[in-house]
Amino acid sequence: MITAATADTVRELERRTMLDVGDEVLMQRAAAGLAAAVAAELRRCAGRLHGTAVTVLVGPGDNGGDALFAGARLAARGVAVRAVACLGRPHAAGLAALLAAGGRLEDLPDDGRLRGPVTLVVDGVLGIGGRPGLPEAVARLAAAVDDAGWPVVAVDLPSGIDADTGAAPGAAFRADRTVTFGVHKPGHLLEPARGRCGAVDLVDIGLQVTSDEDGGWLHGLEEDDLARAWPYPGPASDKYARGVVGLDAGSDEYPGAGVLATYGAVHAGAGMVRFLGADRPADLVRGLLPNVVFSPGRVQAHLLGSGWGDRPDGADAVAAALDTGLPAVVDADGLRFLPDHLPAGWLLTPHAGELARLLDRDRGWVTADPLRAVREAAARTGATVLLKGASQLVATPEHGWVGVAVPGPAWTAQAGSGDVLGGICATLLAAGLPAWQAALLGASVQAVTARHHPGPLPPHALAERLPETLGRLEARSRALGATR
Repeated sequence: MITAATADTVRELERRTMLDVGDEVLMQRAAAGLAAAVAAELRRCAGRLHGTAVTVLVGPGDNGGDALFAGARLAARGVAVRAVACLGRPHAAGLAALLAAGGRLEDLPDDGRLRGPVTLVVDGVLGIGGRPGLPEAVARLAAAVDDAGWPVVAVDLPSGIDADTGAAPGAAFRADRTVTFGVHKPGHLLEPARGRCGAVDLVDIGLQVTSDEDGGWLHGLEEDDLARAWPYPGPASDKYARGVVGLDAGSDEYPGAGVLATYGAVHAGAGMVRFLGADRPADLVRGLLPNVVFSPGRVQAHLLGSGWGDRPDGADAVAAALDTGLPAVVDADGLRFLPDHLPAGWLLTPHAGELARLLDRDRGWVTADPLRAVREAAARTGATVLLKGASQLVATPEHGWVGVAVPGPAWTAQAGSGDVLGGICATLLAAGLPAWQAALLGASVQAVTARHHPGPLPPHALAERLPETLGRLEARSRALGATR
């Protein structure tokens, strides 16, 4: 599990640590970790340290200080280091250390282009307190570095992105590796910032991270977490232990949604799927999945809404599911028929446009700060909310943190993926998982399956590969248990 905290929380953690050890010790710890990461990257791209040339781009803050002190350490090992002052006055002590070690300082060229030999660039222009975007001259420099193809190591975060939201509304650096300190930041987990970070190294600088209930924390699921948490059946499990899903999805106008949701539930391992939707999707499901049941009966979780269209009795169907007291997934068109308040055991799975309509906001308001949006949706509806998108976020009114699913490839952004996901999540609810965990595991297993089967597989074909993924995850879970 990757734990990330907002900039304000990180600053408070740093303040407490500096009371014990002082700010100089904290900066030297950061510089040592950064220098080690840059040295490793130099060995990877050049095969050596001695004789390489590192350009350190600095602003006036502590990020620039970290970069300058790291540059001094590299210069002492035979690396030619020059610092370029991109914004304001460089950190005085860091600059003095670099100059004393044989480095040099230059001003930012007017045309934004670096001259002379460059093996690697260190981006230490802005830190977690920087506003998103870059001044024009620095933006030109970032574009020139990108065009040149030089490896880039970012200090804490690539300059130009928003640390707390992951937004990159303007120019920003793109890193091959990002070195962060103490705790991850939301920008390391959220797109589009995540895609600009490259590989992320976390350096322990002694911060005491003790709470995950306040301060805007995020928890990013990793594949090992998914493997450990999936509800695998045991030797004595029957179909009711695995869970029975009651699936009301699709319509005569949109039958594919019902088929895709059923594919997700069946291939995610539901003990039984009862298809309770319209006639046309039911006929298609009969021809494709002979293990699906079409008569009413006992269920342990509902799936509602995918492909309903403008269903006249949509509100009645949602109310009837609420009356059962069972957990449910509500997707797509079903989101239009919600009452004012729902139980936390219900899971809503909107994309950004649907969430905007649910909150009576513009879509841009959601995409500008998806963390804010998903938290507001959970607080307003009372339900658990999975916001689908490039980063899949889960919020619940019961917890202060937001979960982030394992990321997947961009190929999964296609019509029908959300229908399959609804079926997967309903299967996990029927197996007894709380809604927040069903959402995180469901979104993650779909992403992991897509990662292991790259390319434009349609959603139903990807769903058919879920059993292979689950078999591999179960074996991985056993191996992880054996090594504890």
